[in-house]
Amino acid sequence: MPPKHLLHPRYWPVWLGTGLLISMTYLPYRIQLALGKTLGLILYKTGKSRRHIATVNVRLCFPEKTEQQQTQLVRQIFIDNGIGLMETLIGWFRRPDYLLDRTHFHGFEQLKAELATGRGVILLGAHYSMLDLAGALFVTQLPANVSYRPQDNPVMNWLMEQQRQKLYTGCYTRKDIRSFIRCLKQGEVLWYAQDQDFGRKNSVFVDFFGIPTATITATSRIAKAGNATVMPLTYFRRDDNSGYDITVHPPLPIPSGDDVEDARVANAFIEQQLRQHPSQYLWLHRRFKTQPDAGNGKANLYR
Repeated sequence: MPPKHLLHPRYWPVWLGTGLLISMTYLPYRIQLALGKTLGLILYKTGKSRRHIATVNVRLCFPEKTEQQQTQLVRQIFIDNGIGLMETLIGWFRRPDYLLDRTHFHGFEQLKAELATGRGVILLGAHYSMLDLAGALFVTQLPANVSYRPQDNPVMNWLMEQQRQKLYTGCYTRKDIRSFIRCLKQGEVLWYAQDQDFGRKNSVFVDFFGIPTATITATSRIAKAGNATVMPLTYFRRDDNSGYDITVHPPLPIPSGDDVEDARVANAFIEQQLRQHPSQYLWLHRRFKTQPDAGNGKANLYR
């Protein structure tokens, strides 16, 4: 039962909207995809600010594309993130094995071999559009701990925490470094993502699609403190919408003792994946918000 303060009338529209979305997760899968696409297109038409952010990101990262191709990619980003919203709700509110027959797991034997050595493993994820569904599917194969950033909306944050706590061994906010290190020293899996802009503190500037990008160095520090292996994890919907690929990749050379190099290696891996699946990512986020000082002020790429 939600806390009493979340039942205040000002939150009723959020509860109603969420309830309607949850009810959609019990429709046939193809209809869910169609509804997700519709939601994405509505946001594309009405979300001027987010559309601007996505447009800037695409122009910066894919300058080789024509203007028409960039516009088409931005539209597809909204579609895939709309479907991703449906997938998030499926991951939270349906049984984790609901889509197992559509899911293809790769590289899990290597992950199990790493865990068999007694060392913990950091799964270096990213904000690909099916993140929460991928988590629900992943834990049908192996238990995992996750890090997360609390949501601004208190109702959505409560729902997210409630559902994730049912799925994962441990759920820790991104600042709970001690818990990260503890679970790694116990030989467990920690799912962690470093691909958002958290400002200058504890960040270094390394290229991402050729753009100096503020990238946190926590992955290196956590891996070193927890004596952990770092293995990238990717999760994408197949282009024909027939199912999903969840892949654990071979370990990265992190920590190397050089935080800047480690951040560069991680960014290069994510960039490589996004060049193959450019629309299945949270390009609605201002990834390049923090820039090195430029002249008398700071560069603002989103003006």
